[in-house]
Amino acid sequence: MTMKYSRQRAAILSYLQSRKDHPTAESIYLSVKEEFPNISLGTVYRNLNQLAEAGMIAKHSFGALGIDRFDYNTSPHYHFICNCCNAVIDLPLENDAFSVIDVQASEGFDGLIREHCLYFCGMCKNCLNRQAE
Repeated sequence: MTMKYSRQRAAILSYLQSRKDHPTAESIYLSVKEEFPNISLGTVYRNLNQLAEAGMIAKHSFGALGIDRFDYNTSPHYHFICNCCNAVIDLPLENDAFSVIDVQASEGFDGLIREHCLYFCGMCKNCLNRQAE
């Protein structure tokens, strides 16, 4: 998918590139709005979806959060979701750490499994520390 250059889209992409926290469209909107005061939330959503469809960013729909998160890192990787603060954190696991799941799920299944979506939930270090205080 070829996209025409847009300063707003470039600002959204630049913002995502600088982040590791998997922001929501709303938080991206609030940041980009500082540079482009007239930008609308709809424009941000539209650009995020176009960037995701083009494979330039990853769009994650974590059922536990009920809201999409966006990631500049498009390589396959796993995530941890904090049940307290809703933080989304990349997990340093080998990409093929769970490849056996695809093989096991394929046994006795008449379709073709190409990938899986898996995320871990619990309490992040910051929330654990706050709870201990």
